[in-house]
Amino acid sequence: MRAHHSPQTTRVRHSSYMHYPRTESARVWEFFILPALILAALSILLRFSGFFPATYTQVSLSDVGIASAFTVGRLLIAYICAVICAVPLALLATHSAILQRFLLPLFDLLQSVPILAFFPVVIVLFLNIGSVNSAAIFILFLSMLWNIVFALIGGVGLIPRDIIYAAEVFGIRGVSYFTRVIIPAIVPQMVVGSILAMAQGWNIIIVAEVVRTYLPATSPIQNLFGLGSMLVYASSHGQDGLFLAALTACVCIIAIINFFVWQRLLKYAQRFKFE
Repeated sequence: MRAHHSPQTTRVRHSSYMHYPRTESARVWEFFILPALILAALSILLRFSGFFPATYTQVSLSDVGIASAFTVGRLLIAYICAVICAVPLALLATHSAILQRFLLPLFDLLQSVPILAFFPVVIVLFLNIGSVNSAAIFILFLSMLWNIVFALIGGVGLIPRDIIYAAEVFGIRGVSYFTRVIIPAIVPQMVVGSILAMAQGWNIIIVAEVVRTYLPATSPIQNLFGLGSMLVYASSHGQDGLFLAALTACVCIIAIINFFVWQRLLKYAQRFKFE
């Protein structure tokens, strides 16, 4: 059951998003021309400025692109797994007052435990199944999970009692209640929680990909290929050009995702807010 708003309210809400240009030319400038000019300026600066070492000219942009793909892939898989697990956990915690009094402190305790404290154990466990990459994804999943869980719990708690009573009166139960009441209610909080979760994932990605630190010196396992491990390698080996290239890739990816995904989802989620 979605919240209904008058056309006048909808127009006022949409007009408040001044950061979304109204003209197509302004959209093209904001999303295509301006980022292209920034990237071109950065490329020229990095390649020809005497402030940066000439090692940048030896950086393979294809390697940076492949590393970006691996990193984004790990973050995306971890995010999807976090959403799949967060939804039932949030619904379980809000199913009854008794469960809420028990599960909320438990979730808060689990969230407070340092994630990286589990990482050596996680690596050992996943080494037994022959997948270090899964260990990195799992630690990213743990770093994202609780941001989404608590955001969804807050979204369920914001459902007006009138909406719940109306659903009971019209006999909306089970799957229908979930799709028509719960999902619309948690959409805004899902978007906000997802933004926080992905930000946490980017903070952890360097540690998640540099698995060699947590292994014995005799282990043949190497760091996972990605932007995080590339930044660490470039920093430790004094390759400033490679470091700046990887850092630029991180900034550009985060900016693109923010402009083309999160900002649009934030705007879309406003229609599901209850007045």
